[in-house]
Amino acid sequence: MMRKINFLFPLLVSIWHHLLILSASAEVSLKTDEASLLALKSYVTSDTYNILSSNWTSTTSVCNWIGVTCGSRHQRVIILDISNMGLVGTIPPHLGNLSFLASLDISSNSFQGILPRELANLHRLEFINVTYNKFTGDIPSWFSLLPELQHLHLAFNSFTGIIPPDICNASKLESLVLGFNQLQGEIPNEIGNLQNLTWLSLGSNQLTGSVPLSLYNISSLQRLVLTKNSLSGNLPVNICSSLPQLLVLAVSDNEFDGQIPLGIDKCSKLQILSLSFNKFSGLIPKQIGDLNMLSILYLGRNDLKGEIPEEIGNLRNLEILDAQNCSLSGPLPSSISNLTSLQSLNLYGNNLSGTLSRDICLNMPYLRAFDLGNNLFSGSIPKEFGNCSSLSDLFLRENNLTGELPREIGNLFNLGRLDLHYNFLTGPIPSTIFNMSNIRGISFLGNFFTGTLPSDIGLGLPHLEELYLGYNNLTGAIPNSLSNASNIFRLGLGYNDFSGPFPKSFGNLRRLEYLNVNRNHFTREPSSPGLTFFDSLTNCRHLRQLWIGYNPLNGYLPASVGNLSSSLDYIYAANSEIRGYIPSEIGNLSGLSFLFLQGNHLSGFIPRTIGNSKNLQALNLYDNKMISGPIPEELCNLKKLGFLSLGNNELCCSIPACLGNITSLRYIYLGSNKLTFSIPPSLWNLNDLLHLDVSSNSLKSSLPPEIGNLKVATLLNISKNQISGSIPSTIGGMQNMAELSFAENRLEGPIPESMGNMVALESLDLSNNKLSGGIPKSLVALSHLNYLNVSNNRLSGEIPIGGPFVNFSYDSFLSNEALCGAARLQIPACRSNSPSRKRKKKVLLILLILLVASSVIMFTVMLTIFLVIRSRKKKTTVATHQADASPATVHGRVSYHDLQQATDRFSTSNLLGSGSYGSVYKATFGSTIVAVKVFNLQTEGAFKSFDTECEVLRNLRHRNLTKVINSCSSVDFKALVLEYMPKGSLDNWLHSGTCSLDIMQRVDIMIDVGSALDYLHQGYFVPVVHCDLKPSNVLLDEDMVAHVSDFGLAKLLAVGESIVQTKTLATIGYIAPEFGLEGLVSTRCDIYSYGIMLMETFTRKKPTDEMFAENSSLREWIRQSWPLAMDKIIDPELMIPEEKNKTGKMQCLSSIMELALRCTADLPEERMNIKHVLAQLKNIRTMLKI
Repeated sequence: MMRKINFLFPLLVSIWHHLLILSASAEVSLKTDEASLLALKSYVTSDTYNILSSNWTSTTSVCNWIGVTCGSRHQRVIILDISNMGLVGTIPPHLGNLSFLASLDISSNSFQGILPRELANLHRLEFINVTYNKFTGDIPSWFSLLPELQHLHLAFNSFTGIIPPDICNASKLESLVLGFNQLQGEIPNEIGNLQNLTWLSLGSNQLTGSVPLSLYNISSLQRLVLTKNSLSGNLPVNICSSLPQLLVLAVSDNEFDGQIPLGIDKCSKLQILSLSFNKFSGLIPKQIGDLNMLSILYLGRNDLKGEIPEEIGNLRNLEILDAQNCSLSGPLPSSISNLTSLQSLNLYGNNLSGTLSRDICLNMPYLRAFDLGNNLFSGSIPKEFGNCSSLSDLFLRENNLTGELPREIGNLFNLGRLDLHYNFLTGPIPSTIFNMSNIRGISFLGNFFTGTLPSDIGLGLPHLEELYLGYNNLTGAIPNSLSNASNIFRLGLGYNDFSGPFPKSFGNLRRLEYLNVNRNHFTREPSSPGLTFFDSLTNCRHLRQLWIGYNPLNGYLPASVGNLSSSLDYIYAANSEIRGYIPSEIGNLSGLSFLFLQGNHLSGFIPRTIGNSKNLQALNLYDNKMISGPIPEELCNLKKLGFLSLGNNELCCSIPACLGNITSLRYIYLGSNKLTFSIPPSLWNLNDLLHLDVSSNSLKSSLPPEIGNLKVATLLNISKNQISGSIPSTIGGMQNMAELSFAENRLEGPIPESMGNMVALESLDLSNNKLSGGIPKSLVALSHLNYLNVSNNRLSGEIPIGGPFVNFSYDSFLSNEALCGAARLQIPACRSNSPSRKRKKKVLLILLILLVASSVIMFTVMLTIFLVIRSRKKKTTVATHQADASPATVHGRVSYHDLQQATDRFSTSNLLGSGSYGSVYKATFGSTIVAVKVFNLQTEGAFKSFDTECEVLRNLRHRNLTKVINSCSSVDFKALVLEYMPKGSLDNWLHSGTCSLDIMQRVDIMIDVGSALDYLHQGYFVPVVHCDLKPSNVLLDEDMVAHVSDFGLAKLLAVGESIVQTKTLATIGYIAPEFGLEGLVSTRCDIYSYGIMLMETFTRKKPTDEMFAENSSLREWIRQSWPLAMDKIIDPELMIPEEKNKTGKMQCLSSIMELALRCTADLPEERMNIKHVLAQLKNIRTMLKI
């Protein structure tokens, strides 16, 4: 026994010794881990919740620290999870000493800098999550050195550079999440090496190129997320055969094209399919209906066509279906009611038609969001919609729905938003609508609702935030109870027939930001001469926009207007019979950007305090008639001012020279006042000025050469003053000028030859001066000139022949000294027997003889050559083939020499027209006739215009867009070869006086233009805004089909909808208010221009017609006449007295004018959608054919 003990004792001692050594070693290693973590703590600059500072201390074991887990075997740190601790700082290299670390999670903090190279020493690391931090720099390639790495999550940081191919050597990776960084370049082909990958997320970066085919061979892949990049190419036909385990396929917001793979049904486990915002084309494959597990389907914003397949109804697990803006057509499939799990249905912006099914909600108990807006649905809204008890959003806006709104809609107590704007709904608004206690937004804008608002309207709407009832036929007073809906912050009641005193109760809407009561019949309180409602509106401390124009207010502006919200930036109170002085307190509105008080009866001085509104961009006091005194120099403090209209008042004294220091000015209207002295020279230095009108004053002095600095100006009117001296030749540099009037001054000397360079000129009035010499022949080149008046001068010589002069009558040339010309002008004929003319005849005779002789010789030579060539039949065939080929139709750019020959050296005889950036010529290549647009590279913006047209038109394809055949580009010459339009422009047909269009032709043309706009706005993968839509940019082919042209100002929008343009170069009269004043560009700008075109096409009145003064406009003229005085505005040529269906035609014309008015609403969001306009125009065309 003792022997055994003696034997075991040394063994036990040895084991004990080794345990002591191991324990000491573990303690040392744990100390290393502790030191590493304390180093991390020291690199933290902000510990928001004091977790590290209070818990990570040497008084407690590191294994007990928050976020730290140690292994039971080695007592070493194996897990570090400090996510969501509000930490700020950087990662120390010491962290690389945690040699047993298997999982690192520092997500959802604010760590920054780079990930240290020492982390590559963590060979046991399996899991890394650094998402939601602020790391920068390249993604480290040393991740490939971590042999056990399975999960790498780097999303939501600011990593840059490419995806390093070395990372694909981490062969055990199961999830690679790199989304929401700033990565660029292509996805590396080596990605296919990651054969264990189940989750790949690269979304929201800046990746380009096509997806490598090797990626589609990772058969284990379950989640593939590539959204929001610039990736392109097709999805492989066999994608689902290669990736059978896919649960998520998300490639939205890229540039993928081609068809949706027909074999998509092979992805039988697919739960999320997101393909929206790409360029996918073709039909929605019916096989998509076999994806039984699918819960989310996004197809919106693609180039899809055809109908929604009936098989879509097989997706019983589908919760979200989004196919907005896809050009889908046909009816809503009846099977859609089988989607019993559906929660959200969005089919906005298609061409879907038919009536709304009564059973739509019968089998959809969970349906919460229902959007069929901007389609072509007709008929009434079924009352059964009132059974959709779960609905929170119901959007049926911009359709052709008719009839009354069912009162049962008011039963939808969970409804949060109801939008029915721009339909044809009639009758009263059911009172039940105003008892929907959870409703937050109601829009009935642009319907035909009648009747009054219920007296208790605000009592049942505790959560209402937005109410839009504008553009209806509602009457009566606004009930005071509306103020009980105290959460309203946007209220639109404009363009109705509401009456009574302006409601003071609006002042109880303390959250109000936007109030529009334009064009009603509101009055002031009869007990007070002042507009006392302003007192109550001072309670609305968040008010930003106030629209009260065109109401018979008939009162004084109170001083309390200066106490309105400091956030107020827009006041529109035009034509409201406001009287008295402008209170000086208005200068207290420091945030004011737009002040419109034109067309009232204001008097007295312009308050100097208005110069305190430093943000003011537009000031309009036009046509008050009694505003007097000098223009205050304090206006020069308004460094953001872009629009200044003070015309038709009693202002006196000089124009402040300091106005020339406001470089933001684009429009200055000072006409019809009593201004004296000279035009300040500083005004000629406003290089971005578009309009300057100082007419009908008593201004003196002469025109300086600096007038030519106004290179982008389109209107200059200094008529009816006392300007003397000559017209400077520098005026020819004003190549964008459309309307120029120097009439009724004291100008003398010749008309400058350089005026022939003013290629955009449409109206020129030099009458009632003392001008002498001849009328420059260079004016013949002004193809847009449609009004000329040089009467009552001292001009002599021959009136030019050709060009625009063929359309001018004797009225243009009355009372001059010695003008001669054609008999139709009722002036003496030019003498033809002068010695010089005889000499010319002799020269012509000699030239004719020489020409005949040379022709005979040439004919002989050509005949000889022909006989020789004829014997060589094969060569002849080849030569003929080559001769017939048109350089304009082959691939590759045509040369300058080709274009020069085809246009006869750009002869004026081939000139089709001129514009801001160049001229268009007719060109002949063999038997092919084309149009050549030559850009004037001396004009500012011409290079950009050429690039823009190339960028836009190379990708757009539509029968109603001008086709670009070819181009020619060099350093000093740029031209586009375009499809030739033999019938000219719509502008010529409307205003030349030699052409005539019947009503059907005009409707067809406007449908063509609308179809082009519909394609530009919604048919392309990103919206394209034309920005300069007008009749001269609408060309007609041989069959009178319209083609929209001239995309030099076009804008490609991100789907974010709008951008800001700092320089406004579009054509005056067609520009939307927000574009002209704020430079805000959106598709709604084109809608406005289209509405103006509708008006012009059926009235034959240009928006720039001289009958429209500053405070009048084509739109206002039509609005005042519609619908009761249509005969006063419609083009007389459209109305034949003996016509049988005159009443029906007039009703159609009235409907067209209504469409035009709706397209030109002041606010962009109130304008109709082009698809909706098109549908109505097509209905009108059908009615005209009956």
